[in-house]
Amino acid sequence: MRTFTRSFGLVFLAALAAVAAQAESIQAGHYVEAKLHSNRALAVSQKSPGDDHPDTAEKLHNQALHYYSQGKYAEAEPLFKRALAIREKALGADHPLIAATLNNLALLYDSLGKYAEAEPLFKRALAIVEKALGAEHPKVAVTLDNYAELLRKMNREAEAVKLDSRAKEIRAKAGNK
Repeated sequence: MRTFTRSFGLVFLAALAAVAAQAESIQAGHYVEAKLHSNRALAVSQKSPGDDHPDTAEKLHNQALHYYSQGKYAEAEPLFKRALAIREKALGADHPLIAATLNNLALLYDSLGKYAEAEPLFKRALAIVEKALGAEHPKVAVTLDNYAELLRKMNREAEAVKLDSRAKEIRAKAGNK
């Protein structure tokens, strides 16, 4: 534990404690309390290592997911966008974490009926996971499923069926039917 404390410092431990408390609150169904812990973790992480650090992006992304899961899309959207901007700057345009944020922002736009805004995000997320993880990786199947659902809502069934078929093949090869 000493090495951990020295390596990351007390600020990191404070943020970690806030994240742990947030998780406990979510599991207990105490969402207001979870939001307070999330805000605390975010505030601590912005002080150190800083506003543009990947750890800050992770906390923003998680907070956006929390809002999204509650249907608070207006609160989630700017957090996803900020997390995406930080990740792109810090990690580069082709990192798998960029794909995760793009996918989740696309799901948010899908939920809002903003299909034209969601589609390019799904396409970009798919390209990133295929390049970074390989065309047969299970995360590719997840992105394909999400994109196919969007295409159905856009009345593009033939394209959706192709994506579904490819996702099914990937899962079968991975042993996840």
